[in-house]
Amino acid sequence: MTKKVLTIILLSAIFMTSCNNVSKQEATHTETVENANEDIINISSTDNNGHNLEVSFNNTKGTATIQFNGETSELIQEKSASGFWYKNETFELRGKGNDMELKKDGNLVFEHHDEWVSSSLTNKEGQTLKIEFNNTTNQAKVYLDGGDQIDLQGQKSGSGIWYKNDHYELRGKGEAIELTKDGVSIFKN
Repeated sequence: MTKKVLTIILLSAIFMTSCNNVSKQEATHTETVENANEDIINISSTDNNGHNLEVSFNNTKGTATIQFNGETSELIQEKSASGFWYKNETFELRGKGNDMELKKDGNLVFEHHDEWVSSSLTNKEGQTLKIEFNNTTNQAKVYLDGGDQIDLQGQKSGSGIWYKNDHYELRGKGEAIELTKDGVSIFKN
């Protein structure tokens, strides 16, 4: 009984959290590819304090041009064990995926980390569904029985959750959740 109550509480918290819209004070992240020939990627992020950081990564030249608090500066790519690392005499930009930190003269001036919520469910048939919700980007990563990662994009729903891609849909409300592939149910609790 205790396990069922905890499961209901966890699912309710996940669904409520994943359905929230990102407010102006929460961290946001957008990414666009400007010119595939030069391999330039533009990223705009906002931290929890409302500060905006715009970064233009030029992967051909190994540089990142940042715009932060009215300043524009070009940083040079450094060798990183994981993620990315750019710096010059004033600024240092490090990150991995959508998460990033900017330091100016050694002091942290900007920090963005995506908000993640994870859950694992098991149905009567013994199937396991692991879900990782990225509430910042409104995306979900789903793994059925430890299989391949299924990437889904959040959709507007009347109530509950709804994530999908070209073949899969994840829908849920309350403690009920269903994953379908091409319209056929492959997980339901």
